[in-house]
Amino acid sequence: MAKKKKIIVIEAQRIFRRNKHGMDFVALEMIRSLQQLDRFNQYIIAVGPGEDHCLSATENFRIVVLESSNYLVWEQVLLPRLLKKEQAHLLHCTSNTAPLCMHIPLVLTLHDIIFMEKKIGSNTSMYQNLGRIYRRWIVPKVLKKVHKVITVSDYEQHNIKAAFPQLSQHIITVYNGVSPRFRQLISFSDSRFSALENRSYWLLLGNTDPKKNLKNTLRAYAYYLQESAFKKKMLLADLDEEHLDQLLTELDLHAIKDYLIVEEYIAHDLLVELYNKAFAFLYPSIRESFGLPLLEAMACGTPVITSNTSAIPEVAQDAVVYIDPNDIRSIGDGMLKLEKDAILYDTLIGKGFVRSAQFDWNQTAAKTLDIYEAVHLSK
Repeated sequence: MAKKKKIIVIEAQRIFRRNKHGMDFVALEMIRSLQQLDRFNQYIIAVGPGEDHCLSATENFRIVVLESSNYLVWEQVLLPRLLKKEQAHLLHCTSNTAPLCMHIPLVLTLHDIIFMEKKIGSNTSMYQNLGRIYRRWIVPKVLKKVHKVITVSDYEQHNIKAAFPQLSQHIITVYNGVSPRFRQLISFSDSRFSALENRSYWLLLGNTDPKKNLKNTLRAYAYYLQESAFKKKMLLADLDEEHLDQLLTELDLHAIKDYLIVEEYIAHDLLVELYNKAFAFLYPSIRESFGLPLLEAMACGTPVITSNTSAIPEVAQDAVVYIDPNDIRSIGDGMLKLEKDAILYDTLIGKGFVRSAQFDWNQTAAKTLDIYEAVHLSK
């Protein structure tokens, strides 16, 4: 029997926004690879409004903008309406949540269930707190309807199964990939980075989410400055300087301000330049379901200091310096160890290249397509 074309809708609501988050990049890279892999089925990429048109349509990939900035309306009203209009055969929601009212098979990428766990620290962002409330309410309901759940690590699969035992036969791990644009560079396009000396600073992505552990990292950096003979500066990317000043006041750390380089906004395409110039990448997160930035740094030839918690050891294996993210001295001592040991430094560069090369978006797309086929055939 001839294979029938399917109409597959992929939810990618946030990929056109300027300030993307990790889940948005995962969806974007997977779709780009799927465009190269599958020229047979018909795809509709459902996106929200935004100025960064980072994905182009192809012959069998159509992009539909659903015009609403209200996420609940977008997901629970406009997306089901699109499914009905297009007579879709399958929906893939890529960012933890999905419509409640729909009558076709659902594939859900559930990156983590951090929102179901006890909060780490306090978060003053109303947007993030409302998002947490929405996910806590809707995800358990969606999981009663889902046909297949994709998650991004075996660690997270274990967590999800423990919280939702009914999913034990309906969940699969599909690793993220590393874009080929993350590589060693010989020239730099942004004058902010070309002026910096190679290997001259520690790099920290300045996310204010408490699980990213910014406060402990600043305290650890102050300890490092006391103990180091080299006293390398630390570059904080994507962090508001006013927020940093508040933190330094709260922690009584204004003495380290002169050693900090603050870049309030770094376009994602320029991260490769930041990684390349850095001495090392600091990723002391308390809780991660995957940890894509540490692989991106490895692919650029930049050693990584990261946490011995959650999914990070599964992803990084032996290609990093591990620290305890809850121990300030452990973070600082990891920095001092890497700074003093040239053999360790060079070894981690080599191991990082090998480990990061094992994560490929084409593999992610191929496994995702296999899931679409299996779900469709089972109905």
